[in-house]
Amino acid sequence: MNIGVLGGTFDPIHSGHLTIAEEARLRLNLGKVIFVPAGVPWLKSERNITPARHRVEMVRLAIEGRPYFELSTIEVERPGPSYSVDTIAALRQDLGPEYSLFFLLGWDSLAELPRWKDPARLVQMCRLVAVTRPGFSRPDLEAMEKLVPGVSESVVWLDIPPVDISSSDIRARIAAGLTIHGLVPSAVERYISRHRLYRDPAPEG
Repeated sequence: MNIGVLGGTFDPIHSGHLTIAEEARLRLNLGKVIFVPAGVPWLKSERNITPARHRVEMVRLAIEGRPYFELSTIEVERPGPSYSVDTIAALRQDLGPEYSLFFLLGWDSLAELPRWKDPARLVQMCRLVAVTRPGFSRPDLEAMEKLVPGVSESVVWLDIPPVDISSSDIRARIAAGLTIHGLVPSAVERYISRHRLYRDPAPEG
C-alpha cells in the first residue's frame, strides 16, 4: 500500500494542508495520508512555536471524520529537533516493508533539501512528492542531484492549482483581529478562539 506523509509545524493547520493531502491521495492512489506535527522544527528555530499540545489537537480536529487521514505524534514525542529522515525511518520500521511512503512537501521545502539532515538517505527511503507552492519556482533537480544523489529518481511532481493560504498569514490575521473563517476548518477556528491562540497574552494551557 502507498502511504502519504505530510509533516509540518501546523501552526495552525489550515484548509490548504487538507487540500494538498486530498489531492495527493486521489492522484497517487494513497491508502491514507499521515499528518505529522513537528516537535522542534530545526529550520524554524528563529521564532516561537505554539506548544505541541495545541498544534496536535488542531490537527486532530481538522482531520476528524476523514477516514483516509491519520495523526502521528511521533515527532512531538521524540526529544530534540525534528528531522524528516528520522521520522521516515521510524515510520518505515513501524509500518513494515509492504508499505511505500510518499513524503509530501512544497517546492520551497524541496529547494532546501540539501540543507536537511542526511538527504541522500531520505530519498532512498521514500518518494518525495513536490507540490506547487505560490511564489516559488520548480527546483532544478539536475543541479540538486550533485548535492543529493538519487533525488531525481525520487521526486514525483504534483502540479495542483496553487493553494495561497499560509499559517503565517493566518497568525497575522488573528493578531490583527481579522477573520480566518474559511481559511481553517470550523473546529480549528473554534479551538483557536477558545484558547486565544496567536494573540496576547500567551495562549492558555
